[in-house]
Amino acid sequence: MQVLLKSTEVAPETRCTICGQGFVMFWERGTKMERAAALREVETTLRHHHHSGAGPEVHPVKGFVVPAWDGPVAFSGAAILGNAPVWAL
Repeated sequence: MQVLLKSTEVAPETRCTICGQGFVMFWERGTKMERAAALREVETTLRHHHHSGAGPEVHPVKGFVVPAWDGPVAFSGAAILGNAPVWAL
């Protein structure tokens, strides 16, 4: 299950537990258990961003997909199935 994240200061759906940076999330459809597992993976990914620094600048400014994906963000399942708006891509 993919999750597209985009940093935001307004109405975040999740926050990095290290620096507090907020993110909106666009999800593929999935079960409650799949969403819980995906959220744990998101939290792990956000913590791993901090291997290179301590502040919110370590997180990608543009939208990014968890788990990591090599293709264009706009063509990810999370962007398409989660109805992500253009500003999130």
